[in-house]
Amino acid sequence: MKKSLVAAGIALASGLAAMPALAAQYTIDPTHTFVTFEIDHNGTSTNRGRFDKVEGTIEFDRAAKTGKADISVQIASVNTGTAGFDKHLQTGEIFNVEKFPTARFVSDKFEFDDGKVEAVHGQLTLLGKTLPVKLEAEKFNCYENRMLQGREVCGGDFELKIDRTQWGSDYGVQWGAAKDVKILIQIEAVKQD
Repeated sequence: MKKSLVAAGIALASGLAAMPALAAQYTIDPTHTFVTFEIDHNGTSTNRGRFDKVEGTIEFDRAAKTGKADISVQIASVNTGTAGFDKHLQTGEIFNVEKFPTARFVSDKFEFDDGKVEAVHGQLTLLGKTLPVKLEAEKFNCYENRMLQGREVCGGDFELKIDRTQWGSDYGVQWGAAKDVKILIQIEAVKQD
């Protein structure tokens, strides 16, 4: 009887040891997360804007080198510092916020280099169309945030370039407006208990 209990205990312990560790869950910190865009303005300057309302969750397992991200951007939160430009961006000519109030990025794969996130591959849904994109990490780090009682926070700066016409945004292209948009993502997410 003792032998069978010991054998069962060893088998259980071996099974538990073989189970993969669960990825940690993180929630995006809206006070440290923004999506900014840049687009050429007639070859003279660069138009810039920021989306102030971003939310979502991240799963991250450093040891297994895996992760998942699901991030939503409220398009009506666009902020260029110029109210008239913000209103134009919200119209059907550009972002059409009435019909498409949210943009969403859902990752397929995290790419690591030397233990750090180097890129995140996924699908970007914008204006009702979903296409693959790759976010390049400019920097990435995890740290214990003293202001949050030592909870772990992970995040970084990510960048991608898109041709907006692939998502159906072609305002002004016929008279030479730029198609290429640089998107900068500043993101921090707090580990959940």
